[in-house]
Amino acid sequence: MMARLKKTVVMVGMMGAGKTAVGTALARSLAVPFLDSDEEIERAADRTIAEIFARDGEPFFREKESQVLSRLLHGDPCVLSTGGGAFMSEANRRMIRDQGVSVWLKADLDTLWQRVRHKTTRPLLRTPNPRETLRALLEARDPVYALADLAVASGDGSVENMALRVRDALATRPDVLETDE
Repeated sequence: MMARLKKTVVMVGMMGAGKTAVGTALARSLAVPFLDSDEEIERAADRTIAEIFARDGEPFFREKESQVLSRLLHGDPCVLSTGGGAFMSEANRRMIRDQGVSVWLKADLDTLWQRVRHKTTRPLLRTPNPRETLRALLEARDPVYALADLAVASGDGSVENMALRVRDALATRPDVLETDE
């Protein structure tokens, strides 16, 4: 089955939900580019996210994040992975809704913790109790992620199976994914 992506698919959700892995597999299956907003921010700033947070603070990072999102959303349709906090901004949500489609990869605390606990690249988890920090972030962010256009539960299945489930969800939106049966 051939499919043509008409709008950028923006992967949203918590760190560790699988936005990058699933997004990469989805982009491959749709034959479109995969972009990661955090990587694009790092490239533009010539610094890591952690360095930006440390030197310039989170508000500066969020401003850069919005600028990069705007630029990427106005490009050719692609699959775009965003940082966990990007969707918290109402302006970003509006931009994504107007230019693309948001897909929430929904995962529970245990799944997320298994995936992120050994990573040192998560500035928001550099706290005395990172699991509790993750739990609090999840609790605060889930109601906002629930505003996404589509939601797909991040299960124990393979990355490819998750990408197929996202693709199936996108297929319910002819304004996003055009398919020739």
